[in-house]
Amino acid sequence: MKLTDLVRPNILTLKPYSSARDEFHGEASVFLDANENPLNNPYNRYPDPLQRALKQRVAAIKGVSADQLFFGNGSDEPIDLVFRIFCNPGVDNVVAIDPTYGMYKVCADINDVTYKTVHLNPDFSLDASRLLAATDEQTKVIFLCSPNNPTGNDLDTQAVKQVLDTFGGITVIDEAYVDFADRPSYLKVLDQYPNLIVLQTFSKAWGMASVRLGMAFANPAIIRFFNTVKYPYNINLLTQRFVSEALEQANQTRQWVAMLVAERAVIAKELARLPLIKQIYPSDANFVLVKVDDPNAVYAYLVDKGIVVRNRHTVTLCQGCLRITVGTPEENKQLLDALAAYA
Repeated sequence: MKLTDLVRPNILTLKPYSSARDEFHGEASVFLDANENPLNNPYNRYPDPLQRALKQRVAAIKGVSADQLFFGNGSDEPIDLVFRIFCNPGVDNVVAIDPTYGMYKVCADINDVTYKTVHLNPDFSLDASRLLAATDEQTKVIFLCSPNNPTGNDLDTQAVKQVLDTFGGITVIDEAYVDFADRPSYLKVLDQYPNLIVLQTFSKAWGMASVRLGMAFANPAIIRFFNTVKYPYNINLLTQRFVSEALEQANQTRQWVAMLVAERAVIAKELARLPLIKQIYPSDANFVLVKVDDPNAVYAYLVDKGIVVRNRHTVTLCQGCLRITVGTPEENKQLLDALAAYA
């Protein structure tokens, strides 16, 4: 489909709010245009609404152009914008794998968009043909999280390619955990698929979950719609400055990722020795999903020891499962010692 056939008619004709910083973004010595307090510089000034300087730096790191990049308040903002831009409430639907990240359904419910799910295979692999068969003429978006949360596995690239090659609507690939996977990002094929949106985040590998900066990558036409619909100053100055400084620590981030991937292997190996662990699922993320006989009891036991994991027992296909985030070597040892003492 053409992009104009996918975008909601009211969004196609929407005139975005024009802020003072939209109308002027050059060099000046006196700013009397935005009703700002002239005191308490620089925090008295509204931030760049399009985060131009930061986008140039991040785009260079990611190997894309700045006009292919959108910054959101976490990845949740661009997820919500996908619904607001492409899905007519009460009319359109989206299709997603199940289990997967829960915010896709929350945003669908908020925006009154039907949310259709297709179960992964028992081994958490993707059946692309079955996923595509669930779409219809009102399906505007397919959501794929890869590596997937909470299962941890990276979806087969050929299955994902089948979706990209076949589906005429918007395909969103959420790569929050891609830094821990042994494959290149789908940013490499962004130019080949004009209806592809790739989500990434600074929360995981970069260790900045509290900073709340997510990224959406897409062709410039889609990014323009994101900028049209978003709130005027969605990314504050403190976040822009903090992340800009953190970009200088790219080598440290790579070291963190290497350590976490190594610790992931250690955890999987040591958990396999414990009688209470019935299955350990392969992981391409910074966590492992494990099956136990009584997840509620094990979860409560760990909480009593001051260790919090995520109980995923009620999630589709995850019955009996706990999701364990990879911590520091010291934290991981505490977890393993506690589980070894579980009776």
